[in-house]
Amino acid sequence: MNDRITLHPDVLGGKPVIRGTRLSVEFIVGLLAGGWSVEDVVREYADITREDVQACLAYAHQLLAEEKVYPIPA
Repeated sequence: MNDRITLHPDVLGGKPVIRGTRLSVEFIVGLLAGGWSVEDVVREYADITREDVQACLAYAHQLLAEEKVYPIPA
């Protein structure tokens, strides 16, 4: 995990968030998936940087890269 993303059980139920905020990785990736640009996110949430948004994407990528899929026999 990179130093911009933190996990604490007492913050948003332990979801990964941008350090020093209550903005979850899930929320930021959702905004981007919904059509927001990185510039839109940074403009709307002045406490975060472009690098924070990139860290969210990197974190999501890491989770997907580690995901294992096992076929279930029919």
